[in-house]
Amino acid sequence: MAKTIVVKQIGSPIRRPAKQRATLVGLGLNKMNRIRELEDTPSVRGMVNSIPHLVEIVEEKG
Repeated sequence: MAKTIVVKQIGSPIRRPAKQRATLVGLGLNKMNRIRELEDTPSVRGMVNSIPHLVEIVEEKG
């Protein structure tokens, strides 16, 4: 079983640079308080770390 992380969007993409909005879409998030369970890979971690003011890691599984 692969490791997964649960990511929650805590910030709005309104008035954010296009790159930050695209990162949210890449993570599968587009509205406040949405939660996604994603595979814990270096690329996903990098995306989360590039927008720490918009998302938070709720839980790590595996």
